[in-house]
Amino acid sequence: MTAIQDDPLEGVQTKIAYLERSIAELSDAVFRQHQDIQSLAAQLKAITERMVGTPSDEPRTLEQERPPHY
Repeated sequence: MTAIQDDPLEGVQTKIAYLERSIAELSDAVFRQHQDIQSLAAQLKAITERMVGTPSDEPRTLEQERPPHY
């Protein structure tokens, strides 16, 4: 009779272990995504600052108009 009682407990313990592993994997994935978002936000900020920093109203010089292969 004890073998029958141990099987359900073992099944629950197995499910708990699986769920704990799944939670850890999801937590790691969310952490990596958070790091990626922070990195992309920093890149976007740098690009935006660079775009705002270049005056588009001023006429361009010949050096700025010259193709890069010259």
